[in-house]
Amino acid sequence: MYFTDLGRKKEIGAHCASIKIESFHILVDCGMDPGTIGTESLPQLHYLDSTPLDLIIITHCHLDHIGALPVLMRRQPQARILLSVPSQSLLFPMLENSYHVMKRQREESGIKEYPLYSKEEIESLREHLCSMPLDTTRIFQNQNDEIEIRFVAAGHIPGAASVLLQHKHRKIFFSGDVLFRDQYILKGARWSKAHVDTLVMETTRGLSERPKDQTAQTETIRLIEAINATLQQGGSILIPSFALGRMQEILMILHDARMKKQIPSDTPIFASGLGLSLTEPLDQLSAKNRELIFKQHIIDDLKVRSIQQSPYLKPGQNPSKPSIFVVSSGMMSENTPSYNVAAALLEHPQHGIFFVGFCADDTPGKKLLDTPFGELFSFDTLRHRAPVRARIEHFDLSGHADREELLQMALQMDPRVIILDHGDGEARQWFVDNFAELAPHIQILNPEVGIEYSI
Repeated sequence: MYFTDLGRKKEIGAHCASIKIESFHILVDCGMDPGTIGTESLPQLHYLDSTPLDLIIITHCHLDHIGALPVLMRRQPQARILLSVPSQSLLFPMLENSYHVMKRQREESGIKEYPLYSKEEIESLREHLCSMPLDTTRIFQNQNDEIEIRFVAAGHIPGAASVLLQHKHRKIFFSGDVLFRDQYILKGARWSKAHVDTLVMETTRGLSERPKDQTAQTETIRLIEAINATLQQGGSILIPSFALGRMQEILMILHDARMKKQIPSDTPIFASGLGLSLTEPLDQLSAKNRELIFKQHIIDDLKVRSIQQSPYLKPGQNPSKPSIFVVSSGMMSENTPSYNVAAALLEHPQHGIFFVGFCADDTPGKKLLDTPFGELFSFDTLRHRAPVRARIEHFDLSGHADREELLQMALQMDPRVIILDHGDGEARQWFVDNFAELAPHIQILNPEVGIEYSI
């Protein structure tokens, strides 16, 4: 077996991995780096030009895993795309929204290479799709060769899958982005602890040590208390949220809190367009998938309105009434609803900006979290600078498994080789050090981008 990391850099973003097993050439994911502009956001697809792909496996529908798929299919039109049944329903709205964002960026920022693909190229993906139910195995043949592929629920977001490949007597397991605990909208991953030969494992939270007395439940309680405290002092709350998964999770948390009378029933709640448009397909998927627990009625119960229905918030402008904004992007990327709302709230001490997920380095969200109270923060694309006076907090409600959980699961699977994937350099190093101490018999590969490794 040969493995190549084709991501843009040795960090989170533009996830893309190549595997060659005898006659099969398989790609796992083809994402886009959310913190990079233009073609620099794409995986290093030129490494594939000399070898045709047989299969492209999509683990889930966040853009850092699917955002470059139409560009790839332009180069590899013969390949089949494998994805879970729920992901098939979510793939197109995610890519279409990405197309419209790039089109707007071309108009507003003069990025001439945008959009990187057309709506027609997105639509043409349909003829290449092969959807697979979770927890079922399919056999794919190539010449006189065959491989078994099984999708296993990964918990992270609706449709997310870990993937087991079996070729003859070799088993290769891709964790994908995984979460073991149950969420409000989705049940957690239930991995088998069976032995595999090779484990390709995400390392997102390698640098995040969770305090012993902290759980998702205690963080949820702390979030609701912070929301209440902000509303009581006449402030508004911004919760930057990824449109798929995180936004629906936060809305269900707010719904549960309102049903328990833990937050006022008359506080306006605003969400951004894509996250709202995904609620209907998620409701439909919930009726067919036992892992998914999202219901459309919570949007009506909460009287959630689109951010477009909110009075336009200019930089530095207070909302007309204390409100809750659950809007994308989760990392507060430039020219997104969360970026614009933050520019309005930041300089006013009665407001709160509460992050609930991972923020990559060099994103506005991470920069804001690192900016001390009272110092100036620059909203570059809005040409606005504001002192940090609002309450800025991070609540650890990540959709990724804790590092200790991943470490223990990997040890129980006892692979011959572990390939570290989808994480920053220091996060990967934590796993290198701990596996060296706890399981020195396991070969640990921390791959460099673009290098083909024989496993």
